[in-house]
Amino acid sequence: MIEKKKQKVLISGPIKSNFIADSIEKHSKKTNIGAHDIFLGQVRADVIENKIVQAIEYSAYEEMAEDTFYEIREAMFKKYDLICTHIYHSLGKVKVGEICLFVFVSAKHRKDAFDACSEIVEQIKINVPVFGKEVFEDESFVWKKNTI
Repeated sequence: MIEKKKQKVLISGPIKSNFIADSIEKHSKKTNIGAHDIFLGQVRADVIENKIVQAIEYSAYEEMAEDTFYEIREAMFKKYDLICTHIYHSLGKVKVGEICLFVFVSAKHRKDAFDACSEIVEQIKINVPVFGKEVFEDESFVWKKNTI
């Protein structure tokens, strides 16, 4: 197996819909792909102690996070028959309704795409040192607890 190029995963602010659409469009030219699976993580308006979340402010141990994203990605190439995999995670403030995580997996067959995409998302939640503060309208916050 050829080791894949290390891509920058952490990006400033929300992941825009045109970025997602452009990513999909670029892959339509790769004729060896038979399936894609995409996960989009969106900030939701949770209610915590009678306050509604307005945004999540993401921070990270950036170098460690980038290395961990890379390790997760490489492990998926070893485990599944993938053509390509892209992961993008927001840093900074992401408002309710905006996208904060974009995982895009392409494979020859759907089962590999589905299984790898799901496993990538779970591994990110468990292993990547990215932290979120759930910010309320009054600018108070609580640290987000990841759930599986």
